[in-house]
Amino acid sequence: MGSQGGFGQSKEFLDLIKSIGECRSKAEEDRIVLREIETLKTRLSSPNTPKFKLKEYLIRLLYVEMLGHDASFGYIHAVKMTHDENLLLKRTGYLAVTLFLNEDHDLIILIVNTIQKDLKSDNYLVVCAALNAVCRLINEETIPAVLPQVVELLGHQKEAVRKKAVMALHRFYQRAPGSVSHLISNFRKRLCDNDPGVMGAALCPLFDLITIDADAYKDLVVSFVNILKQVAERRLPKSYDYHQMPAPFIQIKLLKILALLGSGDKKASEQMYTIVGDIMRKCDSTSNIGNAILYECICCVSSLHPNPKLLEAAADAISKFLKSDSHNLRYLGIDALSRLIKISPEIADAAQHQLAVIDCLEDPDDTLKRKTFELLYKMTKSSNVEVIVDRMIQYMISISDSHYKTEIASRCVELAEQFAPSNQWFIQAMNKVFEHAGDLVNAKVAHNLMRLIAEGFGEDDDAADTQLRSSAVESYLQIMGEPKLPSAFLQVICWVLGEYGTADGKYSASYITGKLCDVAEAHLADDTVKAYAITALMKIYSFEIAAGRAVDVLPECQSLIEEMLASHSTDLQQRAYELQAILSLDANAVEKIMPMNSTCDDIEIDKSLSFLNGYVQQAVENGAQPYIPESERSGMSNISNFKSQEDHESSTHALRFEAYELPKPMLSQNVPPILASSTELVPVPEPSYVSDILQPATSAPSGSDAGPSELRLRLDGVQRKWGRPTYSSATPSTSSNDAVKIQNEATQRDSVGMSNSKARDVSYDSRKQQVEISPEKQKLAASLFGGVSKSDGRQPSSSQKVSKHQNPTSDKSRAAKAAAPDTAVVKTPQTPPDLLDLSEPSISSSAPSVDPFKQWEGLLDLKQDPTPVSAGGVGSTETSDFMSLFTDMSLNVPSDGVAGTMPNVINGNGLGGIMADHSAQQLNKGPNLKQALEKDARVRQMGVTPSGQNPNLFKDLLG
Repeated sequence: MGSQGGFGQSKEFLDLIKSIGECRSKAEEDRIVLREIETLKTRLSSPNTPKFKLKEYLIRLLYVEMLGHDASFGYIHAVKMTHDENLLLKRTGYLAVTLFLNEDHDLIILIVNTIQKDLKSDNYLVVCAALNAVCRLINEETIPAVLPQVVELLGHQKEAVRKKAVMALHRFYQRAPGSVSHLISNFRKRLCDNDPGVMGAALCPLFDLITIDADAYKDLVVSFVNILKQVAERRLPKSYDYHQMPAPFIQIKLLKILALLGSGDKKASEQMYTIVGDIMRKCDSTSNIGNAILYECICCVSSLHPNPKLLEAAADAISKFLKSDSHNLRYLGIDALSRLIKISPEIADAAQHQLAVIDCLEDPDDTLKRKTFELLYKMTKSSNVEVIVDRMIQYMISISDSHYKTEIASRCVELAEQFAPSNQWFIQAMNKVFEHAGDLVNAKVAHNLMRLIAEGFGEDDDAADTQLRSSAVESYLQIMGEPKLPSAFLQVICWVLGEYGTADGKYSASYITGKLCDVAEAHLADDTVKAYAITALMKIYSFEIAAGRAVDVLPECQSLIEEMLASHSTDLQQRAYELQAILSLDANAVEKIMPMNSTCDDIEIDKSLSFLNGYVQQAVENGAQPYIPESERSGMSNISNFKSQEDHESSTHALRFEAYELPKPMLSQNVPPILASSTELVPVPEPSYVSDILQPATSAPSGSDAGPSELRLRLDGVQRKWGRPTYSSATPSTSSNDAVKIQNEATQRDSVGMSNSKARDVSYDSRKQQVEISPEKQKLAASLFGGVSKSDGRQPSSSQKVSKHQNPTSDKSRAAKAAAPDTAVVKTPQTPPDLLDLSEPSISSSAPSVDPFKQWEGLLDLKQDPTPVSAGGVGSTETSDFMSLFTDMSLNVPSDGVAGTMPNVINGNGLGGIMADHSAQQLNKGPNLKQALEKDARVRQMGVTPSGQNPNLFKDLLG
């Protein structure tokens, strides 16, 4: 044995760890690990390796796996070590398999029996090791194998075992809630356990359950408050203290649970006020764990029913966070403040927070700056929207992250739409967003901007609307010179210039059209921008022609039109041809085609196309076929269509899709024994039709009505070629009770004094007094937080402004359509039987069926069911199941699975129909067209289209 190093490991192992730690490159590390893999493969495969050495090799294998290399060759050795009787080796094996394997690994099946045995062990260390493996390796399918043992261990005398059993049960609930839904009451019981560790473990599953349904656990509010009070009063053992804080993680989990139970419940919240206030006073803000509990208390206060004293205490705690020099604590303060302003917006306007928020806004830490913008987004109102949106746009320009840039742009648009003090400011803000955010802005924003400019202020103030549109035109003419403008913004510019470029008479038509041609030529690869530019030219020229002014088409505009006429895009071609046609029309025609300022006019649409009634009537009188609505087309179609389809398909050798013919009554005739001698043929009664087997409502006729007997093959004792590999019984009476049973399985698996903190506050305040606050920062604070208005309401967004030309009747109709629920009934069509499917027949198990093999062999007692059958093989009582329409086609019987084997087919005449002579076959040969079409029509009325099978297939096969 080699010399031993520290921790009982060999010097070779310690040298391996040392060499890996001293590597200077990934390639050097890989060389060492690959050499170690080869060594381990050789030594693990040796049958003479001692067990204590095997334990070390598994630990070395863990290092190989953790460094990203494949160690699957040693997994089986870890599984074998879990079977060892030695406690140290067994625990090492369990540790290795929980780190190597996952719940879906193929080797899990080899561990389940070992886990079951170890869960019943007398050594609690073995039980704990097995429970650790249960939490990691047991999947949804193997939960029932270990669930009884885990539930039994909830009452184990050792607290460590009970704690791990609760954790295992919680894991089962996370993976398959339905498997332990009847055991949820055990979590409530473990909440009263004498050991704090077991109680703390029970808080985790209870938190998950309360998150789903808090109302079911309202009765536990008193219990949770009492537990939290005992923890805060230091009644737990000293071993649960962490940095002089009593059981801080249990406190945090309990505060989370109380926040869920107290949300929206005044009565439950009143029971929590005292204990939450006590914890906030006792928290030591000099340690990280104390700040964590304090932060969780603020989150709990923000969820409970508002209490003025608790809100004041939370605001003081937030002030301490914001005044800290630590970025982490300032981040906590910003996040806590954003939670608190939801229930008390006045807190954000407090003087003690204003300068701290501005400092965070100007902090170089990008994470803290983003969190501060989220806070400003939540505290925006009409008095500070200009400052906040301006700061957001400046920040958006400075970042390069496209994802966050999109988020900032959408927030700027949202705030501008909700709190815009004026339409002019809104247009300017949107121009900045479009200019700097590019195509990251949603296309809907561009349409909202165009609609706002078109609708104006929504009042009867034409002067204000004209001023708004003139300012928009001026701003866009200035922006057009900027390079790399986004496509959506260029579309808005072209639309505005086309509608209002010459409206006020400040700019001439030639100047605006020249600008539009420049835009189109600068973006030759963007067909959408060119389309907007061509349409804008059409509007300007139309307005000029309608006003009686002479139109002077610039040479660059003429070349642009000619280029669009030869474009590969049909849309651009059409727009260019329309523009060319308008240029040749007179003023009256152009005024009707392109009316001035008709953007907001409602367009009435005649959905019934009543103006075509005369044309339709004349066409019908001339012999045209009348229109059939879609609702009627889905029903029964014209029989003539099937006839023409049948004639067409018969001329080709393609598959035919009409239904099979109905079965014909069996003709009584004597068949001479041509297959075997007379000694091998015995007279047996005529079997009932296959349709009788598939329809429980109809029964086979009695023996007296079955017709005369025929000579048939004697098949008793002969092994079947299809179906289950059994032999038919020789007694007809005992075999007549056999039925085909089909089972459908659909199981879905789916918690010290405050002297140090006061001293820090005093030092911070004294330092702040020495530093003079700049006037710019004071002005920014006054802009962000000043002017709190109690009656400050949100102005309606630009998207909510009503057009002065809007039709109220259309609004009512739209509202009625929006209020109507959009419901859809999904009908699942039942698939007709596949004639070439050789699998087990899917026959309903609601009523017993008759074994078709027994019927073939003549072993069925036909006198058991007295219900008569019609001559066509269909029962007198008509069943609603549409599948009965296909029962006369074929019966899918199990095949022996051999490729190329012809399926065993039963036609309407039973087995005897196959052995009938040519004269009997000639009577039933080929489908009866009339009956097939009638049956196909009935099937289509029920919503089922027969599968496309060739009705002549078996006719061709069987002659």
